[in-house]
Amino acid sequence: MPYPEHLVSPMRQELTRFGVDELRTAEEVTSAFDMTSGQTMLLVINSVCGCAAAMARPAVGLAMQNKTQPDRAVTVFAGQDLAATTAARDLLVGIPPSSPFMALIKGGDVMYVIERRHIEGRSAEAIAVDLIQAFDRFCGTDQIVEDGPESPDTTGTDAGSPLSSSFRSIIR
Repeated sequence: MPYPEHLVSPMRQELTRFGVDELRTAEEVTSAFDMTSGQTMLLVINSVCGCAAAMARPAVGLAMQNKTQPDRAVTVFAGQDLAATTAARDLLVGIPPSSPFMALIKGGDVMYVIERRHIEGRSAEAIAVDLIQAFDRFCGTDQIVEDGPESPDTTGTDAGSPLSSSFRSIIR
């Protein structure tokens, strides 16, 4: 069952005011993923999750100020736009569901992903730097990833911790 619209409306607006287009139906998602080989698109799976989404949305806003940009930026809302979110996740073959989530897609292929585990416990600025580096590398260039999408290295001092990133972010 979707979250009440009055609850998610401010979270939707936080992304759309940055110029991110909402995709609210499966058909809109399918159309957005129908890209030519050189086109790039940022996909943001928005979420009400306070622990991660509260940093993800501002990170997108900061990254959208970068000189180099994807051709298009789109979002679906997990827990709200159910068919659109399912359609987006179905097109992200081999990538486990996560929200919030960001993917830079080039010509229909995923080049770079930022999953919830790369967001939790990090600042919006740090996440934005990851996005900006991906924009600079893949947008407006011939650069592609041959062996599946790349992700930020967020192992840091928590590498090898027996706790999941969710629990580490709570106990800090």
